[in-house]
Amino acid sequence: MSDLTRMTATEIAALVASGETSAVEVTRAHLDRIAAVDEQVHAFLHVDTDGALAAARAVDERRAAGEVLGPLAGVPVAVKDVLATRGVPTTVGSKILEGWRPPYDATIVQRLREAGTVMLGKTNMDEFAMGSSTEYSAYGPTHNPWDLSRIPGGSGGGSAAALAAYEAPLAIGSDTGGSIRQPGAVTGTVGAKPTYGGTSRYGLVAFSSSLDTPGPCARNVLDAALLHQVIAGHDPRDSTSIPQPVPDVVAAAKLGATGDLTGVRLGIVTEFVGEGAEPGVMAAFRESVDALTKMGAEVVEISCPTFAYALPAYYLIAPSECSSNLARFDGVRFGLRVGDDGNRSLEEVMSLTREAGFGPEVKRRIMVGTYALSSGYYDAYYGQAQKVRTLITRDFTAAFERVDALISPTTPFTAFPIGARTADPYQMYLADLFTIPTNLYGGPGISVPCGLSEGLPVGLQVMAPTMADDRMYRVAAALESAVGTFTPPAL
Repeated sequence: MSDLTRMTATEIAALVASGETSAVEVTRAHLDRIAAVDEQVHAFLHVDTDGALAAARAVDERRAAGEVLGPLAGVPVAVKDVLATRGVPTTVGSKILEGWRPPYDATIVQRLREAGTVMLGKTNMDEFAMGSSTEYSAYGPTHNPWDLSRIPGGSGGGSAAALAAYEAPLAIGSDTGGSIRQPGAVTGTVGAKPTYGGTSRYGLVAFSSSLDTPGPCARNVLDAALLHQVIAGHDPRDSTSIPQPVPDVVAAAKLGATGDLTGVRLGIVTEFVGEGAEPGVMAAFRESVDALTKMGAEVVEISCPTFAYALPAYYLIAPSECSSNLARFDGVRFGLRVGDDGNRSLEEVMSLTREAGFGPEVKRRIMVGTYALSSGYYDAYYGQAQKVRTLITRDFTAAFERVDALISPTTPFTAFPIGARTADPYQMYLADLFTIPTNLYGGPGISVPCGLSEGLPVGLQVMAPTMADDRMYRVAAALESAVGTFTPPAL
């Protein structure tokens, strides 16, 4: 393995800016790493070799011309295949969009290009971001670099696995119910969900529009903060984008890295430290709490009773929104088209296309959502779920009147074996038990590695008030300074 692939994004950017190495050398090193290990990991659905090298050459030319480069110029990045990328296949892990090459870039992809990062390719994911293990990808599962027989989390398991396997120093994910944080936890990497509306959804293939949040993935907190700073900010093309300045997450990460949390008040979510979490996960979490206390943080228990209803509320709201959003995939305008032999009606072509193009989990959620929105059931299901969402928001608001941030384990268990939960959707859904409330509230959350349980990574989650993303970075960086980063066994 090249030394360049072992470096942090911050280190790579500094070397490129100083001319000690070139963006092309860095890019080739990571492309070679992908070629060497991705057959085992399957983190990528598409590797854009030519595009990556062209972008890297452009960075080197700008540096040679004396331009001042951005803080991540020349750094490779892997992009979850849920974001539209001009001329590059964007499948969302589904057969229904196989081969689709968008004519435009998502705002986040556009900002990555403008910042001089080098897009290596598109990463694997659960189909339409519906899943917790990346086993529901139409193109096969991704494997966890810590143990290739285990899942890398989901839905953004490809992005997290690419980081853990040293195929990329940075990645982009999206988080609807935990799809950035949960993969981060089980792969020993950092995954951050920004405040909803803090990052643009323009060009993000929609799953649940009131929940979907693109965000940064990295191997350490400072790198995640730097990537967050590049992609965040108001976008007039996204009606839900917040027209406010982005908090200085980079300064917060640097402050946290000093290991001083004096004056910071943290709340342990009582409902997330009882039954349901594996003993090894709780042991690592408790040790991390001790570390935070030693750095000066005041830690208290905070009860958020409605969090217990977050999981069922989420699995009514998200499927309801997806049943509406996925209606556009009809076999007419773009993507897969099945049965169009001139002898079938448009309705038959639509039905055959959706039957062939959508996988089982997507079909399950579309049916649940359609039922929840149907006449006579709307108030009993979708309407009630939205009321629960309001109560969860109130619990968060009350908690943040007492503490600066909330902490919990990121996920109740470590990475489980591939195939262990696919036959039981409820057991699969439990992977997001601790992450879903933050999505329903709309605030930021981050998962940072906090230890190992039986040789597998455990993550600690930090949750902050809306538009206080800097708080979570400070706490996460402080914990990282105490416990360090974690390296998987060599592939």
